[in-house]
Amino acid sequence: MQTRRIALRLTALAAALNFIACTGYKNHENNPIISNENMETMKLTNEWDKIFPQSDKVDHRKVTFTNRYGLTLAADMYIPRNAADGKLAAIAVSGPFGAVKEQASGLYAQTLAERGFLTLAFDPSYTGESSGEPRHVASPDINTEDFSAAVDFLSTLDQVDSERIGILGICGFGGMGLNAAAMDTRIKATVTSTMYDMSRVNANGYFDAMDADARYELRKQLNAQRTQDAKTGSIAPAQGGLPDSLQGNEPQFVKDYFNYYKTSRGFHVRSINSNGAWNATSSLSFMNMPLLTYANEIRSAVLIVHGEKAHSRYFSEDAFKKLKGNNKELLIIPGANHTDLYDRTDVIPFDKITDFFRKYLK
Repeated sequence: MQTRRIALRLTALAAALNFIACTGYKNHENNPIISNENMETMKLTNEWDKIFPQSDKVDHRKVTFTNRYGLTLAADMYIPRNAADGKLAAIAVSGPFGAVKEQASGLYAQTLAERGFLTLAFDPSYTGESSGEPRHVASPDINTEDFSAAVDFLSTLDQVDSERIGILGICGFGGMGLNAAAMDTRIKATVTSTMYDMSRVNANGYFDAMDADARYELRKQLNAQRTQDAKTGSIAPAQGGLPDSLQGNEPQFVKDYFNYYKTSRGFHVRSINSNGAWNATSSLSFMNMPLLTYANEIRSAVLIVHGEKAHSRYFSEDAFKKLKGNNKELLIIPGANHTDLYDRTDVIPFDKITDFFRKYLK
């Protein structure tokens, strides 16, 4: 029983820290309205509200596209200025899990655009400026599809060579990215950075501490919550999340998350992890649907990047063991923790990532 209680506590912590909540779908006055055929009418923020400075080496514009489920995704597109003549290689970027495109994914996208790629940083379904009701929901299927929908969109652009499209997933969207690479043969190269396997952490807890009995008890709790939600007609948020202040005795990785999402370093008003918690029942589908089942069948190139000191390092190392072929690589960054790879440009191996995409998107 003691082992089961510990596993449940670890699982609750995993759910809280990996399903952390948005303030809601924010519409802003005087914003551009983007409406394309078969898409919802979207009001998108017009001003530069990223947590990183705008580059004078790229052009930026807001775009929308739909996924296979009819949801409209909002994205920032970054186009290199003074690019060589001809069609460009393109990269779709998303993550971290519970973040928005104005945070780490936008930084990665803008930096790679400075290096010659057309890039797209998108908000996943049900989050940020993308559509989907209720808000604050995640899905191993729909969020994998979001990457393929981004590939759909990039493939239609006159500036893009549809045979030279890659993806980059950060944190939980690293796992979703690998899942997309296993499914979508149009993806020619995949990079994951500081990857989480969201199915594994929700089904097993951190460091696989949860057994089948503990998992059953968690399912009972979550399904009881579904009944309560059905009775009230509202969706309850998960308990926990990042605290508004630190007491000093938190695990180091909680402090690392706090120092990114809750401070001026990384806070954003639309970011789930900056503001609260995901829906309490969001983890149910992840518990039952393993993301990396067919990772061993990925034939395209993969680069997995992780920090040496990251609590999550084992996700990347174990995912790499599943991969086959001589076009796969694991890169461990000495001394880096999980969130160092969100925004520390002196730590993120942009030269290596650039060389990798140039090699496999040629």
